[in-house]
Amino acid sequence: MAELNPTTNSAALLVVEDLWVETEGKTILKGIDLIVNNGELHAIMGPNGSGKSTFANVLLGNPSYAVTKGKILFKGDDVTLLPSDARAKLGMFLAFQYPEEISGVPLSQFLRQAVAARRQTEVSVLEVRFQMREWLTRLGMDLSFGERHLNDGFSGGEKKRNEILQMALLDPEIAILDETDSGLDIDGLRAVARGVEEVRKARPELGVVIVTHYRRILDELTPDFVHVLIDGRIVASGGDELASQLESKGYESWRQ
Repeated sequence: MAELNPTTNSAALLVVEDLWVETEGKTILKGIDLIVNNGELHAIMGPNGSGKSTFANVLLGNPSYAVTKGKILFKGDDVTLLPSDARAKLGMFLAFQYPEEISGVPLSQFLRQAVAARRQTEVSVLEVRFQMREWLTRLGMDLSFGERHLNDGFSGGEKKRNEILQMALLDPEIAILDETDSGLDIDGLRAVARGVEEVRKARPELGVVIVTHYRRILDELTPDFVHVLIDGRIVASGGDELASQLESKGYESWRQ
């Protein structure tokens, strides 16, 4: 991977430069550098407690974490201090590791409000329903899914596929997928991976950052770059072969 130099990567979709982050007085991220260009898929891999989910949350502006040094650039603009909703309107999307259940709120209503916020204009019920039905079909999901309440009673796989449905309708420019494979069986994993690929097919310029423990989702989604995150630092970057090394050797050698 090329050395980070923001002055020569002004056209990059996402640039993270020397990012240091703390929460509750503890430093979690220690000088993260990352460049994501249009259409690229990056995998962030690391053991529990390495800072992977912190990194995902910081990219989308979770106020529980404080950036103490460095910056985040999105399409050349500094978004380090922007709140989450402002980043989402600009085209940044986060698929949560543990999506919340919200009873009483139909998924179709939630999506209409979210799409309107993303576009910063009113969106008709019919337009959202049409787009939702189109994407439910493309993602291989039952059409009745859209009439259910947001994640209420959803299985783990349904929650993760719902995140992909939201990503499809919100049409972001970069998607951060925080352990989207967590808790999924092989069928659920493949369904989610197919969904991600379907969205990438519809929007080839979409940048994707996948945060994961394991290689298994990368057997379905071939990354352009793999980064190893240990103790808050990216200690190695490479191609898909790096994920294979992690699978065979584990993380212990990288800790050393």
